Amino acid sequence: MSYASHIIHHSKRLRNAPNLLRHDHALLVRCFSHNAQPTADIRKVHRHGFAPLGRESRSFSSSTKSLSGTFTRNVSTTMNVGSSISGSTYNNQISCLQGQLRRGFSSDAGLPPHQEIGMPSLSPTMSEGNIVRWLKKEGDKISPGEVLCEVETDKATVEMECMEDGYLAKIVQGEGAQGIKVGEVICVTVEDEEDIAKFKDYTPSASGSGGDVAKGSSDSSPPPPPKKEAGEAPVAAPEPKTSKPSAAPPSGDRVFASPLARSLAEEHKVPLSSIKGTGPDGSIVKADIEEYLASGGKQVSEPAPKAKGAAAPALDYTDIPHTQIRKVTASRLLFSKQTIPHYYLTVDTCVDKLVELRGQLNSLQEATGGKRISINDLVIKAAALALQKVPQVNSSWTDDCIRQYHNVNVNVAVQTDNGLYVPVVRDANKKGLSAISEEVKQLAQKAKENSLKPEDYEGGTFTVSNLGGPFGIKQFCAIINPPQSGILAIGSAEKRVVPSSGPEQYKFASFLSATLSCDHRVIDGAIGAEWLKAFKGYIENPESMLL
Repeated sequence: MSYASHIIHHSKRLRNAPNLLRHDHALLVRCFSHNAQPTADIRKVHRHGFAPLGRESRSFSSSTKSLSGTFTRNVSTTMNVGSSISGSTYNNQISCLQGQLRRGFSSDAGLPPHQEIGMPSLSPTMSEGNIVRWLKKEGDKISPGEVLCEVETDKATVEMECMEDGYLAKIVQGEGAQGIKVGEVICVTVEDEEDIAKFKDYTPSASGSGGDVAKGSSDSSPPPPPKKEAGEAPVAAPEPKTSKPSAAPPSGDRVFASPLARSLAEEHKVPLSSIKGTGPDGSIVKADIEEYLASGGKQVSEPAPKAKGAAAPALDYTDIPHTQIRKVTASRLLFSKQTIPHYYLTVDTCVDKLVELRGQLNSLQEATGGKRISINDLVIKAAALALQKVPQVNSSWTDDCIRQYHNVNVNVAVQTDNGLYVPVVRDANKKGLSAISEEVKQLAQKAKENSLKPEDYEGGTFTVSNLGGPFGIKQFCAIINPPQSGILAIGSAEKRVVPSSGPEQYKFASFLSATLSCDHRVIDGAIGAEWLKAFKGYIENPESMLL
């Protein structure tokens, strides 16, 4: 009877559970949080099964979460517990409360207010970065706008600036640290200078949202798994029993023999591995054993393989670590070739008038102190005007639509010792040749110095790659730079003999090959041909680019 009475007594308490959850869920969560102390109200809940109704105020200690880490501080949060909650309002308040509690009850015990700075995402494709060097050291005062460190992204080396006043308390990732995931803690800052010493042994938590002192974290680590007793140790697999002293076959393969042949071999101490079987599938039969015995044991199953010659000498090589830009370039080009249906269109265009116009413009530039204009500058201008004339090429593919851009931003491929960069010339269709030439030279210099900023290479809608002028490549097919839908590959100019319309039967003319790589999802063959026709028109009649 005593057990039955206990069961009935507790079942009555459980009937009040819905009321408890409905009216004072916040109090329950506070009760079960790790830092909370039982109060009189909690004891009332325990004693009566539910908290009294009415409006009460509760204060909690919480921590607010920033984009780059966790900023721990004491926040007084007042919650009004009403007498009734129902429907969607109840659900919304529950979800809101849970969000506050996820932030509020994950503070670092024993540490003053601090902020964990995570690895920022400095480009749309960045997933990890490297620390090149720290411009601030532990204990230094920091102010908004000051450079904290230099970060190598997948595109360039970028300066990371401070966002708030404070002191650099701990550098978690030192100079030269590589493969740091975006969001992973790289340093910790505090507001008060006297708090710096408290973070000497600070290590961030595994989740990156907070950390404890090294000695403190060891206390909260999960206990080691229990050791297995001697009796629970796995038993080794028993070796197969054999009743004959025959050796195992050298190759380690199973020897197939008939039962009668095995019995005869065991009787005469004959190793089965020395006999070549003539039975089905090469199995050994009785006749094989008898033949072996008749030959006096001289039969050999297979000729022993000849020893291989001396091994080839090892190759001499050097492993060059991947840079961030090399890894990202590799992954993006692989993604492009695997997911974008490429096709290629090539046209030969005469550049005699273009070279003549360039000479005239450079004479004017030298007279006014300007920089010389290159063939590549004229190609960029012609490509931009062709994009303006055939806007279907100035587009990209998305899952829902084909996005056609109104800005003509041309990326220019620049090869450096660190890898391939593609800085962008924005609104190239609206800029003059002198402005394009000046901008391309500045961007190329910044690329070689590895000092490009995200705004220098983001936002391109089309790419031009020229291997003709600097390297003499006659013609090549470039890989599309996603999410763009086209890239123009420019080869070198060469003299050819062509028919003449004048008194002479033949004449010499300079031609260069231009190959357009197209995404067939966006650019149909006729559209690509129309764009190349427009581009060729601007190259062969360059005066039209100046109109």
